[in-house]
Amino acid sequence: MSVTVDALYIFDDHNNCVLEHVYNGRPPSAQTLISSFISRPSPRPSILQLSDLAPPVTAYSVSHAALLLVAASSKDVQSLAILDFLYRLVDVFEDFLGSPLLANKIEDNYEIVAQLLVEMCDGGIVCNTEPNALRESVEVSSVLGKLFTHVGLPGSSPALGPTNGLASSLRPTITPSLGPAIPWRKSNVRHTSNELYVDIVESLSIVFAPSGRPISARSNGSIAFTAKISGVPDLLLTLAAPGGTSSDKTSGILRTMQLPVFHPCVRLARWKDSPGELSFVPPDGRFMLAGYETDLMPSSLNTDQPPTKSDKIFLPATVDLRPGLGGSGSEFEARLTLNTNFPGVATTGKSSTSRGGLGPIPSLSFGGSGGHSQAPSLEAVVVTIPFPVDVRSVTELKPSRGEANFNAFDKVVEWKVPTKEGGSINGVATLTGTVAGPLSATDTDDDQFSTAEVGKINTMAGYYEDDAITNQDETEAVMNGNNGSSKKLHANKALMPRSISVSFNVKGWLPSGIKVDGLIVDVKKSKGLGDGVRPYKGVKYLTVSREGVERRV
Repeated sequence: MSVTVDALYIFDDHNNCVLEHVYNGRPPSAQTLISSFISRPSPRPSILQLSDLAPPVTAYSVSHAALLLVAASSKDVQSLAILDFLYRLVDVFEDFLGSPLLANKIEDNYEIVAQLLVEMCDGGIVCNTEPNALRESVEVSSVLGKLFTHVGLPGSSPALGPTNGLASSLRPTITPSLGPAIPWRKSNVRHTSNELYVDIVESLSIVFAPSGRPISARSNGSIAFTAKISGVPDLLLTLAAPGGTSSDKTSGILRTMQLPVFHPCVRLARWKDSPGELSFVPPDGRFMLAGYETDLMPSSLNTDQPPTKSDKIFLPATVDLRPGLGGSGSEFEARLTLNTNFPGVATTGKSSTSRGGLGPIPSLSFGGSGGHSQAPSLEAVVVTIPFPVDVRSVTELKPSRGEANFNAFDKVVEWKVPTKEGGSINGVATLTGTVAGPLSATDTDDDQFSTAEVGKINTMAGYYEDDAITNQDETEAVMNGNNGSSKKLHANKALMPRSISVSFNVKGWLPSGIKVDGLIVDVKKSKGLGDGVRPYKGVKYLTVSREGVERRV
């Protein structure tokens, strides 16, 4: 199935057309398309069938800042490919025009935008979306060239007419290529300091049932690579993961790195033959080398047995919640347990070089200044407790560590716990508070009941001598507030939070256990590196959990 785009439209926040570019066919005009588009009720999906137009088209839309990018196609195409093209278009525009991307930048630099649209999508078929390759084919006019254009002289862009000698001198000279033409890398890359950095970031998401058993546990990882090295280097990055054996080390990687995705520079044949080995020629600068998912569930949910100690998931921060405490059931207690005894990480002793001194790096100790790794550090611990919309306020917040406050607009209690204290941060911290609901539900109804109902019972008690003792007991029960307490308990139960979550960052530790085993520069396959170049290599591990560890009540 081919990817064909009929036209591209860009609208501002007032639905005014900033750019309309037709690739093929007879697509609808910008005014007709936006009128049909905004007539659909919100929220509008990214893929919308506009069947009321003639001919009917499918609109693929992406919102960025104050702009709306819409690609129209009258054929059945790969939807994700069109949306990916729009996102790449935004990245390329920001690379050439500057960030943030604004409507006036597109209008003032239309000669650059027109070249980009033609190079990235030839006749409606998406072809070249790499910024480095586009810089060699798209000519950016200089400020002096634009001045010549405004006064009627030929500028530096070939699309503006014939050039003279002065205009030719304004063009940047292109040095001969040092290697084969690679779409994602410029041919004349030069750096004074040769450095290679690897950043592995994992986003943690775990949901616990009230029993404490995990319902879902996943980790989404990204491998960001930064290449500041001259020439055309050929690199080999080796990854390792727990679970493999001495004879079969790839089994751990295959089990840990699920659903992997790679940058086009990665040689997939090498990965299929030897999982865990990434062979590639990197783009210049920082880019996303790979992405993956990891299933952290220790056991199947179908079993009825409680999890054993070995089946439990290690987390540096876990939370628990006890609602409905106190005589009226309006109090709650939140418990935060911190544990920085990370498994498989040596907390003492020296190891090899690490980037910024974060995390152990067993084999990246060559080519740079010496340093010592440190134990993983837990940072930015924030406990979040959402409350129902009927909650008026949460008072008497008493944290045993840190500070807590209630956001009345979002109905959320945020409890920030510091982790950079002088002593050990391991242990249990608690937070208590009192929940207050609407005034009509707590005070008014109880007052009416206590005055009217008690008076009625006292009045009727004297008419029936046989039931005098029973009525007297009911009167005392109402006066003691038993019925009122039951109502209060029931009302406060509906005001209690039903979940609690914790956010944190960990530098130097990954829940999946993936590690960088080595990074090698193949001198024989590389070109233009120079003699005796030994680039500095560094790696960083980072775990991020944005309210990702949730405990339900």
